Amino acid sequence: MKLASLKQGRDGQLIVVSRDLSRAVKATGIAATLQAALDNWVGAEPKLQALYQQLNDGACADSFAFDQDACASPLPRAYQWADGSAYVNHVELVRKARGAEMPASFWTDPLMYQGVSDGFIGPREDIRLADEAWGIDFEGEVAVITDDVPMGTTAEQAGTHIKLLMLVNDVSLRNLIPGELGKGFGFFQSKPASSFSPVAVTPDELGDSWQDTKVHHRLRVHLNDQLFGEPDAGTDMTFNFAQLVAHVSFNRALCAGAIVGSGTVSNEDRSTGSCCLAERRMLEIIDQGAAKTPFMRFGDRVRIEMLDQQGQSIFGAIDQRVVKYETL
Repeated sequence: MKLASLKQGRDGQLIVVSRDLSRAVKATGIAATLQAALDNWVGAEPKLQALYQQLNDGACADSFAFDQDACASPLPRAYQWADGSAYVNHVELVRKARGAEMPASFWTDPLMYQGVSDGFIGPREDIRLADEAWGIDFEGEVAVITDDVPMGTTAEQAGTHIKLLMLVNDVSLRNLIPGELGKGFGFFQSKPASSFSPVAVTPDELGDSWQDTKVHHRLRVHLNDQLFGEPDAGTDMTFNFAQLVAHVSFNRALCAGAIVGSGTVSNEDRSTGSCCLAERRMLEIIDQGAAKTPFMRFGDRVRIEMLDQQGQSIFGAIDQRVVKYETL
């Protein structure tokens, strides 16, 4: 099943989207918003699935053409947005580039930060920032949405709580990060609002590509219409989504609608490219002694998408430009 939220109010209007992303229908009478559906997933999910089947069968007289530009993020705001760093290869490159040794615990205990969740950028909306000197970067990721997750949920139990998946652009301000981390208290100003794909999908939509709570598809990132990277999201993922959800719920319960991200998708095979500018810059430092690729400038465009084996878009595309934000 594929779900999206039309821009309407703060929480959007829930719609069901056809498998080929061509048509949609409002979830009238089932749930007004995706959050409302998640709050009553046991009751809402079978009704949404039935509507999804009707839509794919061409049996919805009130269906309309699906427009990704009209979408907010599937959850325009969320009670929880916790982003991990499941691709330890990426973390290792970061530290290697600055000559720092990586603690052994990074391979056994996921990194995690709590991000801005009271308002996400729409998948086709501009990324508005005030200063290029902040070191503007994109990060292509995968994320899951959960139902209510009890405190102390184990990795063996966590997979059943994963209800939806979507793509992420986790915007990072690289030049602000060192100063913040130097305080020993984590990210804040260096991590502005993120954005998510137009469509969220249930795991069954991925078929055999959803294994061991990992998505086994390539994540394609284009920068200014040029392919920047297409690493496989299931390869080199040290911590799967069940482990990440278990980590977040270690000593707290998660509310339905919690979002847990994978961190930047990264492969050890360099030929697949990268999903963020920082990683490419790190590789340049390691190989050439200095970073040559600049961070994003105003007017630059990033596109993040995942295709199935037939070349069809699964989640729709995050497609955004960086523009200057004029402060009041």
